[in-house]
Amino acid sequence: MLFSNKNILKGGLALMTAALIAGLAGCGGSDKKAEQPKAELKKVGIVQLVEHEALDAACKGFIDGLAKNGFVEGKNVTFDKHNAQADQSNLQNIAHRFVNNKADLICAIATPAAQTVANATSDIPIVATAVTDYKAAKLVKDAAKPGTNVTGTTDMNPVADQLELLTQIVPKAKTVGAVYCSSEVNSQLQVDILKAAAAKKNIAVKEATVSTVNDIQQAVRSLIGQVDAIYVPTDNVLASAMPTLSIVTREAKLPVICGEGNMVKAGGLASLGIDYYKLGLQTGEMGAAILAGKAKPAEMPIQAQKEFQIIVNLKEAELIGVKIPEALTKAEGAVLIK
Repeated sequence: MLFSNKNILKGGLALMTAALIAGLAGCGGSDKKAEQPKAELKKVGIVQLVEHEALDAACKGFIDGLAKNGFVEGKNVTFDKHNAQADQSNLQNIAHRFVNNKADLICAIATPAAQTVANATSDIPIVATAVTDYKAAKLVKDAAKPGTNVTGTTDMNPVADQLELLTQIVPKAKTVGAVYCSSEVNSQLQVDILKAAAAKKNIAVKEATVSTVNDIQQAVRSLIGQVDAIYVPTDNVLASAMPTLSIVTREAKLPVICGEGNMVKAGGLASLGIDYYKLGLQTGEMGAAILAGKAKPAEMPIQAQKEFQIIVNLKEAELIGVKIPEALTKAEGAVLIK
């Protein structure tokens, strides 16, 4: 059969048109898929001063606080997490790493960590936790309205109430020893509050300061025979080495009242303290608001925990021969370590 050139031309054009339409349809589908934006991963730097239970709990709480508010690792946020091992040069290197990597948010855990990252950047938002007094640490202009790129949660504990706890356990106490690191400004602040509260009760306070963990036993031994009990504030050096302190206090039968509960678990006797996990959770919620663009650190008031918990180490009480009043062991919400 013969075909005319005109018919062949028409048939060829029809096939070409169909192929072109099919090709365009395929390209259109591909473009649509390519246009779908990937979830942006916010970069969050986390720097923790040193490893001990309270700061570890705060760190976990922070990450959980972000997740609770929609910022989940691998989904829309990535963490660059570091522990400085209480080394200032490590802190500085970590802070510069965050700045160079253009982090969207930095979480600083403990005062020295917060001070170092704040010195490294005035642009990147910083949320801190386990910091006692932000203004005294020169991190903010005012706790109610920071006015800087730093905000967060305070671990200021009820020092006067902790002294009251001490007098309930040791009612005849006339002199209390305070052991803390001389370079931690927030520890000094707590001891100053202790001295003011003690003066109202006619109780003397004798201080013994340390620079490193290696100084602790000598500092405590210098107080033996001169004090009726020992108070340890929320101090990072002491918190990281409570078993070292308790070796001496246990031998001397000295009760140790601590600034927070994890220190009690590690060898102290009792505390009326905060929950560092919950404190970290609060911090994470604040960080989420910043990442979401709903708030700025300069305008976010420093937050505090309002509920405190009695924690008593009954095993330690037995070892040093101290009877804990029933009013404390049966108090609502009291945590008893056996």
